[in-house]
Amino acid sequence: MTRALNGLIEGMPIVFGGDRQTSVSADLAARFKAGDQLVVVQETGDLLHVPKEVHALARAAVSQATHAFAAMGAVTDAAIGEFFERFAALLESEVAWALIDAANRKDMVRAIAAGRSTTRLIVTDAMRAEMIAGLRAWRDAPAGRGAVVERVEHAGWSVEQVTAPLGVVGFVFEGRPNVFADAVGVIRGGNTVVFRIGSDALETARAIASNALSPALAAAGLPAGAAVLLESTERAGGWALFADPRLALAVARGSGPAVAQLGAVARQAGTPVSLHGTGGAWLIADDSADAQRFAQAVIHSLDRKVCNTLGVCCIAQSRAAELVPVFLDALARAAAARGQRAKLHMAEGGEAWISPGWQGDIESLVISELGREWEWEDSPEVSLKIVANLDEAVELFNRFSPRFIACVIADDPTVNDRFYGLVDAAFVGDGFTRWVDGQYALNRPELGLSNWQHGRLFARGGVLSGNGVFTLRMRMRQSDMSLSR
Repeated sequence: MTRALNGLIEGMPIVFGGDRQTSVSADLAARFKAGDQLVVVQETGDLLHVPKEVHALARAAVSQATHAFAAMGAVTDAAIGEFFERFAALLESEVAWALIDAANRKDMVRAIAAGRSTTRLIVTDAMRAEMIAGLRAWRDAPAGRGAVVERVEHAGWSVEQVTAPLGVVGFVFEGRPNVFADAVGVIRGGNTVVFRIGSDALETARAIASNALSPALAAAGLPAGAAVLLESTERAGGWALFADPRLALAVARGSGPAVAQLGAVARQAGTPVSLHGTGGAWLIADDSADAQRFAQAVIHSLDRKVCNTLGVCCIAQSRAAELVPVFLDALARAAAARGQRAKLHMAEGGEAWISPGWQGDIESLVISELGREWEWEDSPEVSLKIVANLDEAVELFNRFSPRFIACVIADDPTVNDRFYGLVDAAFVGDGFTRWVDGQYALNRPELGLSNWQHGRLFARGGVLSGNGVFTLRMRMRQSDMSLSR
């Protein structure tokens, strides 16, 4: 017998994971009301409270997108292309952009008052130009649906495997307004999307939706629910969205712990996930590394703090006397370019290689913290480890990193090939780390970059892009009607 959960009692036991138990706190018991939902994260035992009104908002948003997806089969690829052009044109419009900019200024004021970072929140001219370029890239991109990937001929009949839309994509991301334009790329393939943006950027997102996105959908003849903004400032909005089993794919971008939690919620609802959380790239200087090439890779991997910024550097001990000073100089130069002083986290055992005269801050680092991502704003912050050889660097990367980006500097081409074969990373290179970006590397906007922290992705690349969200259908064509099995 089942019945509705109308309340919680302090100390009430909650079973999770099949063999573990947690309990309801006094605060949760006091906040929980009839009609609310409790999401029990089976991996961790986290008890997530979703208020009734937040659950209703999320359910309504997914319902809109679900109905829109059913209608997208009748929408032509030309109409979808027109949507992207109209969206881009409205972002170019000074009238529409003035309203978006005004909303962004309000978000900025609130964020500053709350002591929050505004580095990724502000809509600059460069961000505007990138959004417009990204939308036009989707305008010109192949349709992504209806492509025949395989055809098998039989006597009197044939079978084709054809790409098809996946469904409703749930997308939770941090307060970066430009991601809004990237994520609508899933519409190119006939999918629909529900957004939940960080509360810092909600007013900006509302302005983009009302002044550019929604008018573009209407003008191109696409259903209004093809792209829906979940207008909730509460984190519970993301939990409610990802707990909805009607999603075909759940995509999350943001901080590592928050993204991991969202992914766990979606997985237990039966929804496949693409997580873009913990970042930080590794750069390894091999025995055969060229000092100048190494220095340039360090400098150009530290121009700003994003997920593909250099976080950990490993230097082979046989070259440490030469390359550690090169690394420290490059780190200092990267900081000086920003008018700042660098910070180094020196892994235990390597302190003797640091010159007392180095102009920067330094802290010791235990090996178990080697994969930590440093969230700096202006002053570059990096970890350094002196390793016995390339094999030790690879072993440390595979054990401690989120298995995201690994680059090696080596003049010996056999080392590069060996490194590629051994390192368990989604992205591998032989230069600066900042090349990892869908727009920069593949000339198409990305929804996010997947590390392998939670395992390798099945049949999908590390760059999740709009035209990478699809499934396959099978279509039979019969010419001989006398066929029988």
